[in-house]
Amino acid sequence: MSEETLTEKPPPIRPWPADGPTGPDLGPVLTELMREGPVTRVELPGGEGWAWLVTRYEDVRMVAGDPRFSREAVLDHPVTRLAPHFVPDRGTVGSLDPPEHTRLRGAVAPAFTTQGVERIRDRARDMLDELVDELLQDGPPADLTTTVLGPFPIAVICELMGVPAADRHALHTWTQQILSRAHGREDSDKARREMDAYFADLIGLREGSTAEDVTSLLGAALGRGEVTLEEAVGLAVLLQIGGEAVTHQSGQLFHLLLTRPDLAERLRAEPEIRPRAIDELLRYIPHRDAVGLARIAMKDVEIGGRLIRAGDPVCVSYLAANRDPDVFPDPDTIDFSRGPEPHASFGFGPHSCPGGPLARMETELLVDALLDQVPGLRPAVPPHQVPFTKGALIRGPEALPVMW
Repeated sequence: MSEETLTEKPPPIRPWPADGPTGPDLGPVLTELMREGPVTRVELPGGEGWAWLVTRYEDVRMVAGDPRFSREAVLDHPVTRLAPHFVPDRGTVGSLDPPEHTRLRGAVAPAFTTQGVERIRDRARDMLDELVDELLQDGPPADLTTTVLGPFPIAVICELMGVPAADRHALHTWTQQILSRAHGREDSDKARREMDAYFADLIGLREGSTAEDVTSLLGAALGRGEVTLEEAVGLAVLLQIGGEAVTHQSGQLFHLLLTRPDLAERLRAEPEIRPRAIDELLRYIPHRDAVGLARIAMKDVEIGGRLIRAGDPVCVSYLAANRDPDVFPDPDTIDFSRGPEPHASFGFGPHSCPGGPLARMETELLVDALLDQVPGLRPAVPPHQVPFTKGALIRGPEALPVMW
């Protein structure tokens, strides 16, 4: 790449809409930016300044895993961001780089391995069966989000975290207040303080524990002096909040299956293809609002013909990576026979979503239960009448009215 090419005039800074898309499709701004080039510039609704936006699959994977891009340095720079209030605290897992990041995530790693997730599969299936039984007993019509897709992920993440059932509602309320852009800074900060205090108490009570849930693992690590209480609380809050993302993710997945009955019927007829089909659906659905937290370039780096200078903030779009035609031919088509290239929905690198195996297990259980136990499941309203979340960082149907 020539110096002349690398130092060409940078692309214009594109403002990112505060409200974001409200339906099941990729937003128009992200779609336009993907067409304009693999590396563009954006100004997000919160924070300060602008950031490079990387959209090509290989570039996204490189930035997410390359130590030349730092999460920790974000705290020392004015950075544009999507969430106006949710800023990582210094020393928390979202704002650490390896090796400190590796140390902290290692404290809870056993709970999020495939084996750790399988430990609660039977309990998760039992909780889901109870919800589906209640759905069938109450009869149609029903809101699938309120009856199943909302309470199930909350119950599962609380089970994995070691949170008592009586506390689930409070944690759900705090999560919504922290994630929503519709709430003011004061409400968001208050909810975060209350959730911090809750987990500080719970983890403190579990020092020396030998149980396998997350707060017990953190309590044991705290007792051994491997993590501080502040670090443990920050990690617990992040994991608890992330666990509720499955509600919106599965809401989009079932909205798609219900509005594309050919897909649902194929999964009913060919249950053996469900694992591969779930991967394809996770690749296709826009599970979040485009970009996450930025990273700071620690050195000059060339990406996609652009010179990223040391100190520049860089965002990646996993949604765009999932629609890269060089990796996923005809990316806007749902193809259950697609090849083995991994989708980007759970991220790449050190900051990839630790809950990926858990979310996948929950999705498998939901697909099996709702397709097999609720015959004739279908939409109760036209697709355009399904309300999608507004002002939230994770996108999905607020309600999913169904018949059967």
